[in-house]
Amino acid sequence: MEQRISLVTLGVSDVARSRAFYEALGWRGQEVEETVFFQAGGLALVLWGRDKLARDCGLTDGTGAGFGGIALAHNVASDAEVDALLTAAEGAGATVTKAAATNAVGFYSGCFADPDGHAWEIAHNPGFALAADGALILPDFGTS
Repeated sequence: MEQRISLVTLGVSDVARSRAFYEALGWRGQEVEETVFFQAGGLALVLWGRDKLARDCGLTDGTGAGFGGIALAHNVASDAEVDALLTAAEGAGATVTKAAATNAVGFYSGCFADPDGHAWEIAHNPGFALAADGALILPDFGTS
């Protein structure tokens, strides 16, 4: 696994309030399906409902109890890389919390928790370009 983080997703209690906060700091967000994306240098900061994020990471029953509210993502160039990295993480001591599969949005991903319970998503999303150095480039979602 390359030493790279593609996205940091913050599980928030109120997406609109959190978006307003970051935009008041001068950040420009794009909302897609109750999720707000901010380009932040070579990675993206994402705001998503805390309970939805916990459920998506396979960490809780959806209540968010015991979940730290942050998920890190490592984007790769193929579905096969997703599978290989999940296997490698499990071999290194991680717990796979969500098996790799194509999700409702259409990209392939799986999740694991490191030995301290920190959530990682490994994803192949053809809609999110990766630069030669691995930096994530968000598309223009056509919204503001």
